[in-house]
Amino acid sequence: MPKRTGLIARKLGMTRLFAQDGSHVPVTVLQLDQCQVVGVRTKDKDGYTAVQLGAGKAKVKNVTKPVRGHYAKAKVEPKKKLVEFRVSDDAVLDIGAELTASHYVAGQFVDVAGISIGKGFAGAMRRWNFAGLEASHGVSISHRSHGSTGGRQDPGRTFKNKKMAGHWGVDRVTTQNLKVVATDADKGLIMVCGSVPGPEGGWVEITDAVKRKLPKEAPLPAGLKQAAA
Repeated sequence: MPKRTGLIARKLGMTRLFAQDGSHVPVTVLQLDQCQVVGVRTKDKDGYTAVQLGAGKAKVKNVTKPVRGHYAKAKVEPKKKLVEFRVSDDAVLDIGAELTASHYVAGQFVDVAGISIGKGFAGAMRRWNFAGLEASHGVSISHRSHGSTGGRQDPGRTFKNKKMAGHWGVDRVTTQNLKVVATDADKGLIMVCGSVPGPEGGWVEITDAVKRKLPKEAPLPAGLKQAAA
């Protein structure tokens, strides 16, 4: 089975759709914004096979000169977001091709990756769900502290990655096996069941689920705008 490219989309927010039996399905709405192929990586030249996609429209003054030349060579308008997706040799796309929401079909499962919402500096109880210290028995003014962080003589230090208070959020998070409930190729909308990491308006990367089989209805090598028209 060929490995297809993913898509770059914006997270619009959450809503719900009603099924035929009247039950409601909570969905996250993802929107494509001129998702085009900007570059191609080949094994002969680069040592691996990948497709570079760009999404959104950026002002020329906000793009550096070298990157501007990269877009000019591809004959594509400057993009706000660039992402590379590893693909198989038979799933390489032509530069300039635009992908649509028909790349995914209703019922298939996808993985969605994004940057989680920043929570700032958080204590151990909020960040790691610690229980905190007791309310009595000699505990004074430290009820929400995380307690001891290491031994004295042995090991004599605090181990790396110890769960403590600190910066929470703004991490790359991937949510797997989200079901595609519906798509709208004309409006560039993809509705997936459940929540997606990141704030409203943030960029996310959608790929075929690595733990599920690709449905036979999925277009190969991709759902392109010419094929959808």
